[in-house]
Amino acid sequence: MKIHQTLIDFILKEWLAVASGTGLLLTSIYVKHFPDYSAQEIQVLFILFFLFIVVNGLQQSGLILQVARKIERGKMIPLKLVMTTFFISMIVTNDVSLIVMVPLTLSLTVNRKDVIVILEALAANAGSALSPIGNPQNLFIYWYYKIEPLTFIQTIAPFTIFFFLLLTGISLFLRTKKSVAINNGKIKISGKAYIYLALLFFVLLTVLRVLPIEAGVAVLIYALVFDRKALSIDYALLLVFFFFFGLTDNLKFILSSQISNSGHIFLFSALASQFMSNVPAALTFAKFTPNWEALLWGVNAGGFGSLFGSLANLIAYKIYVSHSGEKNISTFLLKFLIFGYAAFILSIGFYFLYGNGF
Repeated sequence: MKIHQTLIDFILKEWLAVASGTGLLLTSIYVKHFPDYSAQEIQVLFILFFLFIVVNGLQQSGLILQVARKIERGKMIPLKLVMTTFFISMIVTNDVSLIVMVPLTLSLTVNRKDVIVILEALAANAGSALSPIGNPQNLFIYWYYKIEPLTFIQTIAPFTIFFFLLLTGISLFLRTKKSVAINNGKIKISGKAYIYLALLFFVLLTVLRVLPIEAGVAVLIYALVFDRKALSIDYALLLVFFFFFGLTDNLKFILSSQISNSGHIFLFSALASQFMSNVPAALTFAKFTPNWEALLWGVNAGGFGSLFGSLANLIAYKIYVSHSGEKNISTFLLKFLIFGYAAFILSIGFYFLYGNGF
């Protein structure tokens, strides 16, 4: 009975890993082959692994808590957090911005952190859309179609500006209050914090392809030798990504023979992103259309909505639910989907009002 209850608890806690693993198994049986994992996907897993270690090390060092205390002593906390996520996602990608900002947000002693995290996820997807290196699907479209940087930015700028104004307005009107009194005592910051800051910069250089992916091994070596507690990360989330990459490869294989109408590329790519993620959707639809503008809008709009629309959504959700002491997960998921699909519907409507001429 105890084993049975433990299994149920595991499934309820890690349902995302169970669901993606089951989907991978079933689709592999259907297509009669195991998915092909690209070198880029393996690199993403390694980068996420290194980033999780660094952020965990920063949390344990006390630095994130110190920054959180300074933020909550000021005003307009939601606006500062959401806009920071929005702008840094253009440079360090939507995934990395959330890996840094969500733990910081959860360290605050204010209420409504669930809504702030959801807005940060929307901000990461909207802000990263403007930059060719802001997210993986942008980078792929940018290289695949050989687009000039200025042309790329001008094409997607209305999308990003629209959501910048929307998220700014929502963040300004979102009222928060401190759930507990702030401890004015000085927070002790470990000397390891500065080492982890240097390692974070090191990993970001690998994200930007300034350094080779192998350089990130320095993070693992440091943690193994000097700080093994930092290795206590969410390995289930890494497993979700592994399963998800394989699942989307199978879905791409299943759908590729069925898609031939490039005239509806925006809507098809946006809708397909809801269950196969916007990165593989970009890879799939690029083979069928020269209309990169509609595809660019479609896969970035598709990042809103479901948890699977963007890998950034999975990161924000999983970090939130795995955070110690967080409850009402079903309520958070419902809010996440309501906000996400509201943005998804708005992005579709805005495209047909503004960008349908592509």
